[in-house]
Amino acid sequence: MNRELFGVFGGIDTFERLRSRNEFDAVLTGSTLTVGIRDDDLGTPGWSTAYSGDEGACLIWGEAYAPGDESNAARWFLESFAADGVRALGDLNGSYLAVVDATGRDAFVATDMVRSRECFYTDATGVRTFGTDAAAVARTIPEPTLDRDAVLEFLHLGVTLGEKAAVEELRRVPLDSRLLPTAIEPIGRFVYDSQSTREFDPVDELAERLERALERRSVLPGRKGILLSAGYDSRIILSQLADIDRSYTVGAPDAAEVDGARRLAEQYGANHTAFPPDERYLRPDDPKLRHSHGIKESLHIHHAGYTDEIEVDTMYHGLLCDTFFRGHFTAQETIDVLGKRVPTGRLELDPDPVEVLLEKFGYSREASRKLADHTSFDADPASFVREAIADEFHERRWRAGTIQNALTCCGIANQPSMPFHDHLSDRFLTSFLATDRELIDWHLQTPPEFRTTDTFLQACRRLDTDILRHRPPDRPYDTTLLNEIEGFVRRKTPLLTSFEPPWPDRETLFDRHDLDRRLLSDAEHVHDLPARHKLRLVDLRGWLDSWSDGCERSLPWLRPLQPVVS
Repeated sequence: MNRELFGVFGGIDTFERLRSRNEFDAVLTGSTLTVGIRDDDLGTPGWSTAYSGDEGACLIWGEAYAPGDESNAARWFLESFAADGVRALGDLNGSYLAVVDATGRDAFVATDMVRSRECFYTDATGVRTFGTDAAAVARTIPEPTLDRDAVLEFLHLGVTLGEKAAVEELRRVPLDSRLLPTAIEPIGRFVYDSQSTREFDPVDELAERLERALERRSVLPGRKGILLSAGYDSRIILSQLADIDRSYTVGAPDAAEVDGARRLAEQYGANHTAFPPDERYLRPDDPKLRHSHGIKESLHIHHAGYTDEIEVDTMYHGLLCDTFFRGHFTAQETIDVLGKRVPTGRLELDPDPVEVLLEKFGYSREASRKLADHTSFDADPASFVREAIADEFHERRWRAGTIQNALTCCGIANQPSMPFHDHLSDRFLTSFLATDRELIDWHLQTPPEFRTTDTFLQACRRLDTDILRHRPPDRPYDTTLLNEIEGFVRRKTPLLTSFEPPWPDRETLFDRHDLDRRLLSDAEHVHDLPARHKLRLVDLRGWLDSWSDGCERSLPWLRPLQPVVS
């Protein structure tokens, strides 16, 4: 990886027993921990910063903004921690990990409010070891063993739930928590507290906070670009930051999604590039696999095969705006329209959390049953995934007073698409708008019935009245119900063209580029699985192979899957 954080709760000698200090651009040593960072942009405003002084040592890794005019977020935090303790984390803004060794006080690693940066740790070395690269931390484990439940969750759901990783000795720092030398401590920043809309106007508040959040992120330097879709989320960024010069979309030149993105780029004066969806879109090469960390699908890293052609220093994207602002994980009431369940735009009164989350994660009962036939795990997939999701939902329940908020909290804690940001920020200075602290506070304070596309679009129109000059190709109307009905009619009417999906077709690409032979040549028995599930098998085997031969030998059920790409 180009950027990495790695550390131990111990001194420099313990650190160098596991890694050489020469691998890192900077190594900070406190009284309790030692941490190294590799990041060419260390010290850039809005990005990773380090500080050592009489107060101790602090490293903020990722995108971070301190209050006021302070440019060194690490120095600001260490000074604030001396006065306010852990409460100071509530004022640190961005997508980051904070590593702190305060003189005479705590030493810890803290996630941002929503764990947008993973931190992996193990105690198998005899000293608590942590880092941002799961493979690098796992490599320190003397005798890794497969975590059966984690692997099953990944294969059937596309995401490993909670704090698990693919091997038992490796774990992740939980959502909104601190990693201590011998314990884990919840912080309590991410807790739902819905406000009355008589005193808290969701549209006004969102518009004002979006404007401030984008202004904060305008300080990132150099040539600026955006990963641009024809949808709602990335366009508000493009509309507000005038110095974004380049935009990029993955899709065929004649695809509706590409045409819509091109129109948006022209509207706001940005150059546009469309990357054709060839084998690079699906190919699970080493950089993709490393950023999947063995817990999430590399498929979500849509741009990975094209980064050498992206000529910018800073990159913006709209990832998770639909989750935080538009209610992606809330349960919607539906009505029957000619045998199809169509959302009405209203919340379901008594949702079944497990059924809702299975649908949101894209679980396929039929595909899972076929997958189970090709593995030696003794587990009924339907029962297993239902129990796993029920347990995870229960773990998140204390952060939300209502079922609808608890659903969203569970979705945020287990967001499958996070490798998208992880891979992108390894190569560019990357802004993550949805993780702005003010916007997360808006999410926590706004009742779920107002976290909707309508609210978001009203707020966007406050910032740009022309934001919908070019509508998304599959959403010609403002209301969800009308869009769903038109989509259904188009699919059922021979003389009408159906709405195109926004992403390239996986099955077509898998067949076109002969990936069964190139990725699974010695595993013909799995060739009948859907492309998505075959890619999960390749992802997992490839990630394990990248760091541990010993762990591979413990996986006889995966042994036929040799990820050889010609």
